[in-house]
Amino acid sequence: MAIYIASIFLSAFLLFQVQPMIGHYILPWFGGTNSVWSAVMLFFQTVLTAGYAYAYWLIGRRSARQQWLWHRTLLLASLALLLVLGAVWPSPVTPSAAWKPSSVAWPVLRIFLILLVAVGLPYFALASNSPLIQAWFARLYPGRSPYWLYALSNAGSLLGLLSYPVLVEPALRLRWQGWLWAVLYVLFAALTGSAAWRAARAPQAGEASMATKDAPAHASTVTFGRQALWLGLSAVATVMLLAVTSRLTQEIAPIPFLWVLPLAVYLLSFIVAFSGERGYSRPWFVLLLVITSIAVAALAAEPEQPILLQTSIYLIFLFAICMVAHGELYRLRPEAANLTRFYLLVSIGGALGGLLVNFVAPLIFSDYWEFYAGWAAACVLLMVLTFVRQTELRHRWRFWHDALVGGLAVGVVIFAAYAIISPAKTDVWRARNFYGVLRVREDKAQGLIFLAHGATVHGVQCTTADRRAVPSGYYWPESGIGLILTSHPRYGHGMRVGVLGLGVGTLAAYGQPGDVYRFYEINPRVVELASGENGFFSYLSDSQQRGVQVEIVLGDARLALEEELAQGKPQGYDVLVVDVFNSDSIPVHLLTREAIALYLQHLAPDGILALHISNRYLDFRPLVWQEANQFGLEVGIVTTPASSTRPETLPSIWAFLTRDGRLFTAPALSGRVDRLEGFTTRIRPWSDDYSNVFQLLK
Repeated sequence: MAIYIASIFLSAFLLFQVQPMIGHYILPWFGGTNSVWSAVMLFFQTVLTAGYAYAYWLIGRRSARQQWLWHRTLLLASLALLLVLGAVWPSPVTPSAAWKPSSVAWPVLRIFLILLVAVGLPYFALASNSPLIQAWFARLYPGRSPYWLYALSNAGSLLGLLSYPVLVEPALRLRWQGWLWAVLYVLFAALTGSAAWRAARAPQAGEASMATKDAPAHASTVTFGRQALWLGLSAVATVMLLAVTSRLTQEIAPIPFLWVLPLAVYLLSFIVAFSGERGYSRPWFVLLLVITSIAVAALAAEPEQPILLQTSIYLIFLFAICMVAHGELYRLRPEAANLTRFYLLVSIGGALGGLLVNFVAPLIFSDYWEFYAGWAAACVLLMVLTFVRQTELRHRWRFWHDALVGGLAVGVVIFAAYAIISPAKTDVWRARNFYGVLRVREDKAQGLIFLAHGATVHGVQCTTADRRAVPSGYYWPESGIGLILTSHPRYGHGMRVGVLGLGVGTLAAYGQPGDVYRFYEINPRVVELASGENGFFSYLSDSQQRGVQVEIVLGDARLALEEELAQGKPQGYDVLVVDVFNSDSIPVHLLTREAIALYLQHLAPDGILALHISNRYLDFRPLVWQEANQFGLEVGIVTTPASSTRPETLPSIWAFLTRDGRLFTAPALSGRVDRLEGFTTRIRPWSDDYSNVFQLLK
């Protein structure tokens, strides 16, 4: 029995170690957006489904000896692939730089291709292991329930997830993480091969002997309705997992730790629900779902709450929904004879949920409305199950329980419908793509039009003719970047300015005839808006008419800058502006020491690196101070409040790094620059292998 326990636990551990590891590895290749994780999750859910389908076919259509031969071949093929990839890549599961995308088109398909080559076959073998081990266990130990092994499997998954950000990620570089994972995979293959061989030698058991003692009375009946419920319950749990993850990673940063938390909650619900009959009590979890639903509705009405409070509410809410979905799944489980079909349909439901979030929702929703749709669907399913399969309560309590479930379903459906069909009154345009949701809002009373990404304003322009060409928002003339640009010795003398993050192109308004302003932007929709689509914004076109050379590079800024260096084309910028950190989702890969080193290679000898570090939740000054010290640079911080008389202005914090600090003494900057004298911190500088956003929480 020990070998089966070890095999199922190790396979689950490896399944959920590789997800954050490979997601972290390819995140910078696709702009650091939280959508990368959703695509990664969809890929792994799809391969998981394929693994379960393989297990279903193998157990139901092949003899015990054929099962051993087929599975041995699969394990050997996956080991051979790891050996080959390990010879040509940094590690067997971390692709070489040659696999970095050269285009931002079809990012989801590109992610799928990279993951398929890197981990597709080993992950397929790992994914099939849980149903196979349970089926072989049921054959060797007839009459004993194999479902506790599923709870054990999810415990291994949970350990794999939690150990990655806490132990593995801080201690090992990504290359060595990949090699350690590959070594453990070899151990898994040996254990599983041995388990398959033992099962092949055991006498073939009939379906009657595979009946389990703890199976519910209806378990032998597998109707179309029950199978539809398996699909539906699994799908809504996955939809809510991805939707809650999107909310969290948009509010803080798309980093492995925040990917891990919702997934850990999701796995925990599986562990509790499948641990036995006492793991799930419908009345108690209905009550928890009602309480957390009220809290989430309150957050929707008042979103400006502390991050820790929001995170806690969303995670408890996710746990309540997943416990209801997975608890009801456990109540609907079949006998062991139909075990592989059950797991196959559950995995298909999970993959269906991922497809809905990644492909269907962006087509039919202009915002992340799948959160509300999944929430409503979960409550409706709970109501259906409540009336189809009565709760084990006394008649008096059952009435109030059923009324509570019905009220919850009706209330959530109404709330979700209102949230989806009633956009903000000030929105004049909205669109969604892989990189997020963009909104154009208009304030006619003030004569202003805004571009917002999520909850963060990325640009504002006056609509009146006399103020339309004046820089505004975080970039108005009294802001740090406004003062630096207009005080620079090359201002008006053929200045070269690079800008990471286009927004509405406001900085181009500072351009003088003969200047070059080169913008790097990954989101094609942002480029279209800033270039004048629908007539909302005109900074770029106005600047070009004045003789400013405006260039736009579409793609991830860091990859583009690396490519320019590889081609022998350092840009020699007088000012390089990195304007990507004021949103709630931080592209961490653009503020690591490797990124800073890249920026410095593109600066002129007396050039200035300008970092826009305005942020509602994070204080970047300790990190900027560390990186300035690391590269021997002088640092200055300029903080500017919004003007009380100019509604188009926004408060801003700008950090400037330079080899030559004489510009900080310009008359316009006198008394405005904080040189961080006497400042000190012990935080660890970020690298491509390490980052810790929580160190920067205000």
